[in-house]
Amino acid sequence: MIFLDEDTRCVVQGITGKQGSFHTKSMLEYDTNIVAGTSPGKGGQEFEGIPVYNSIAEVKEEMDVNASIIFIPAPFAKDAAFEAISQLELAVIITEHIPVHDSMEIAQYARKNNCKLIGPNTPGIITPGVGKLGIMPTHIFNPGNIGIVSRSGTLTYEVASQISNAGLGQSTCLGIGGDPVVGMDFADVLQKFEEDPGTQA
Repeated sequence: MIFLDEDTRCVVQGITGKQGSFHTKSMLEYDTNIVAGTSPGKGGQEFEGIPVYNSIAEVKEEMDVNASIIFIPAPFAKDAAFEAISQLELAVIITEHIPVHDSMEIAQYARKNNCKLIGPNTPGIITPGVGKLGIMPTHIFNPGNIGIVSRSGTLTYEVASQISNAGLGQSTCLGIGGDPVVGMDFADVLQKFEEDPGTQA
C-alpha cells in the first residue's frame, strides 16, 4: 500500500458542505480514520461524531493529523490547498474546475513543501480494507497486491472491477486527477508502487 495506510489520520476540509458531508459518511462507513473536519465559522460543531474546527491549525492544536481531503468550491480551493500543504504530508483535492493558474501554484507549493499532492479533480485514493480518501464506490475493490493508477476515475473503477472479478485484489488505487495541471504524476506514483513490498504488479 502507498500513501494511505493504518497510520493515516485525516481531516476533511469542507466537511459541512453538500459534497463533503455526503462523502465523509461514505469514507467513515469504510472505516477510514477521519479524526476531524474543518469549515470556517463552524468550529465547535460536530458531524457524524467528528469534531469540526475553523482551520487545520486549530485541529493540530488538539490532535495529530497528517492528511487532508479537500471538498472546497473551486474559487476557494487554492487557499484550502495551501493550508493543507503547509502543515500535512498528504493532500487529496477532489474539487474540479480549479483555475489552471491556481493549480500551477498549488502543485509548485506542494513540491516546495514536500507534500504528496493527489489531484485536483481526482476520485481520490483507496487502500482496500484500510480506508479511502475519495469518492469512489467501495464494493468493487478487494485487498490484494495489484496497484492501479489512472487519470480517469471511471477507468480506475473498471480495471479494479475486472481485477476483483478475476479473484484478485488491489494494494492501492488512485486517480492522479483529470485536470491539465496535477500534483503527483504517473512516474511519481509508479516509483512508489515499485518501492512498496505490498504491490507486486
